[in-house]
Amino acid sequence: MLDHVGFPITDYKRSKAFYEKALAPLGYSLVVEVPQTGGGHFAAGFGADGKPDFWIGDEGGLNRSLHIAITAKDRACVDAFYRAALAAGAKDNGAPGLRPHYHPNYYGAFVIDPDGHNIEAVCHSPA
Repeated sequence: MLDHVGFPITDYKRSKAFYEKALAPLGYSLVVEVPQTGGGHFAAGFGADGKPDFWIGDEGGLNRSLHIAITAKDRACVDAFYRAALAAGAKDNGAPGLRPHYHPNYYGAFVIDPDGHNIEAVCHSPA
């Protein structure tokens, strides 16, 4: 079972603001901000129900992009995530829709965040 995921970003304020807006339709919000060891760096933990399981930290980005998929409770939440992420500055990487090559009920949307990471919201339930 996955407990949490975290990755470095290049601009803490920009990415924090982006994820606060983009993840809200999925029921995620900023749960905690903590200073990191090593002088002046911070991390932000986002999650639902008070448990941070999606973390960003200002250590400086990566050499390659990540793919993170967050479960949405229904297809409307996938759609709302996509709209919120684009409004927050994301780039389209796949509009909401069925991806039957994964399985018949795979409904997802993909965006590229400010650091180039591929962030997905996905619902596996039938319509």
